Amino acid sequence: MNLWRSRRVLVTGASGLVGSSLVNTLLNEGAYVVCLIRDWDTQSELIRSGLIHETQVVSGDIEDYATIERAIVSYETDTVFHLAAQTIVGNALRAPRATFESNIRGSYNLLDACRVHSDLVRRVVIASSDKAYGDVDDLPYDESMPVSGRHPYDVSKSCTDLLAQTYAHTYAVPLAIMRCGNIYGPGDLNWSRIIPGTIKSLFRNEAPILRSNGKFLRDYIYVDDAALAYLTVADRLDSSAVRGEAFNFGPSSPKTVLEVVHTINQVMGKSGLDPVIQDSARAEIQDQFLDSSKAYRILGLLPGRSLEAGLVETVEWYEQRFMEAA
Repeated sequence: MNLWRSRRVLVTGASGLVGSSLVNTLLNEGAYVVCLIRDWDTQSELIRSGLIHETQVVSGDIEDYATIERAIVSYETDTVFHLAAQTIVGNALRAPRATFESNIRGSYNLLDACRVHSDLVRRVVIASSDKAYGDVDDLPYDESMPVSGRHPYDVSKSCTDLLAQTYAHTYAVPLAIMRCGNIYGPGDLNWSRIIPGTIKSLFRNEAPILRSNGKFLRDYIYVDDAALAYLTVADRLDSSAVRGEAFNFGPSSPKTVLEVVHTINQVMGKSGLDPVIQDSARAEIQDQFLDSSKAYRILGLLPGRSLEAGLVETVEWYEQRFMEAA
């Protein structure tokens, strides 16, 4: 990690859930951090905590090539973490064009800027997703499978993934691709997601609302574990076993939505608040989980927290914020 003290790092989507955690870790390691953010959201953990004031900020849209180029050239960026994206499945379904603009155009803008300025940029980590694989019968997903999303969000991540592969293999951009499962943890204020939404409902002594039938199967990764995985991949990009490669990252212990809600109930000491199952989810894959053996074999990566341990920390963070707001 001492290497980060000499690095100038651009984080796109820095005010998001993973971005906030990643910036915090980079600052602790002494990196010079540049944050590309679109909106000044005072509820973002990056901004609420004051960490934003320890970074350089470039304001603008990832869809604007000139903004990305300015962030790289003006600050002599040598490392890029591309996290910026529209990440909510429901929003993608309602507004596919906006999702494609940010997730696809934004990605090829970023990748091309890294290609053009290869004299500066030495390492790039691209945030893809398990959603990029699409709906398959043979689970778990492994990296040999094609990316083949069908719904708007999934397709946008498949395209991001394929674009990254193009720039790695055609233009030798020094990058790697991370395909993580569902990331959760302190700082996620997207209440439509199952973990923050359930915690908020239970804190109010209300029954959680499930859009699905409760049986959807997913990997759940604690946000700080995901951030560490991104850093580890970036650190190893000089290796031929890492450069140009994609890596799954998950706990290899998928849970149903109902199991997650039950665990949150246990952590919060709640009982008698059974979830309301709407079974109204659209354009979502039923089951998704990852074979992460490649990340362990090549990078030594394993999630550091069980779901239960991660939820304890997560619930504590939300309860503190709810009490502050009361």
